[in-house]
Amino acid sequence: MLCDILHSVGFEAVHVDVLPKGDETPDGDIADHADREGLMVMTKDSDFYHSHMIRNRPEKLFLITTGNLKNRALFDHIRNNAVTIRLLLKTCSYIELTNGGVIGHSNEMGH
Repeated sequence: MLCDILHSVGFEAVHVDVLPKGDETPDGDIADHADREGLMVMTKDSDFYHSHMIRNRPEKLFLITTGNLKNRALFDHIRNNAVTIRLLLKTCSYIELTNGGVIGHSNEMGH
């Protein structure tokens, strides 16, 4: 469903289920796949944040820090911020979706 929402606002998206191990795919393999394919990992999992900041893996991260939003509210939030997200994708390696909007970050580790 999230991939459909992302496609509807003009973003390329694939779900982890397309990988050979599906939702059992280890985080490192997800990051490797994303980096190899030039994709950004979209997740609520803070482990990806730590890996991105320390090892620049994945190279591009979209972290959802909205807490326990219902899916419909999350999807609306993404739709409402699609223009900002698109602009930030051009310059930021790490984007955070918060309850207040979207924040673009640079990886300050020099990676």
